[in-house]
Amino acid sequence: MGCADLSQLIAAPRHVDAVIVGAGFAGLYMLYRLRAIGISAQVFEAASDVGGVWFWNRYPGARCDVESAEYSYSFSDALQQEWRWTERFAAQPEILAYLRHVAERFDLRRDIALETRVVSAVFDETTDRWLVRTDRGDVVSARFCIMASGSLSVARLPDIPGIADFAGDIHHTGQWPLEGVELAGKRVAVIGTGSSGVQSIPLIAEAAAEVIVFQRTASFVVPAQNCASDPATVANWAANYPALRARAKQVGTFYELSDHGALDVTAAERDAEYSRRWQAGGVNFVHAYNDIYLDEAANDTAADFVRARIRAIVADPAIAERLCPTDYPLGTKRICVGSQYFETYNRANVTLVDI
Repeated sequence: MGCADLSQLIAAPRHVDAVIVGAGFAGLYMLYRLRAIGISAQVFEAASDVGGVWFWNRYPGARCDVESAEYSYSFSDALQQEWRWTERFAAQPEILAYLRHVAERFDLRRDIALETRVVSAVFDETTDRWLVRTDRGDVVSARFCIMASGSLSVARLPDIPGIADFAGDIHHTGQWPLEGVELAGKRVAVIGTGSSGVQSIPLIAEAAAEVIVFQRTASFVVPAQNCASDPATVANWAANYPALRARAKQVGTFYELSDHGALDVTAAERDAEYSRRWQAGGVNFVHAYNDIYLDEAANDTAADFVRARIRAIVADPAIAERLCPTDYPLGTKRICVGSQYFETYNRANVTLVDI
């Protein structure tokens, strides 16, 4: 049966210009932009509310590792001026509240179907249109089918023999139960020390009786130094958003970038600069010198600084060495931003297993 024959089996599909799959940051913005240029659109979202990854990722410690002012929309200056972030690095509930606010403020919900999953999208070459079907029986014909489902929309459990036979509870950070998880008194294994692991392990360790962390690859983790939003900083953002956004479009971030290399200064000057940025917190640490990503010797100076900090923080030298990344340059895997991550391994109820 060809594509043209398929269309004959579907009775009177509803016509829109575009179907958008997903109502996270990308999907909401796409709906707003299409409306602005006169293109009708229908959004389908599997969750019970907007938010995308910030709806599903509700694990302990979930927050953005990009500063709140940057991790926000720039399409509306009115929105930028009226929304005030309460923390330097916003936590999941606040980001979700922000996205809900955007959906309400710009009347986006009337074109969003929640708790609706797209099950097929077939392109009909005879009409140059997509036939999109959902698990609720919707059939929509659209000129454009836009996937705003993101790269984190499918949670993947590790391929461990026998995992299906495990008698205890299994939870994934990307599909955390909406009602939360009771960890008090539990013996908890955490598999993975990427960004989600780095964020969740300290809070899980505070709640659980025992935590065993299974680490494949040690991560370079810089401290967030998170805090309540500074009123002066927030006022500065509000006053200078146009210039800040223009700069971000050129260099990617609002961050403080260096104009010289790590090997152009003395070891003492490097240590002072790395220390300043470490105390300031956040990914801005990796922008201390402009050749960290280009020159291995320069990269080593930053990596050695982080490893020295790990050894100073973690009381057990053997555990500290296991937590030190040594088999890849800093920045070639995602830099993680954490709070009390390395300090957590000084707790009596935390064990690190290097796999």
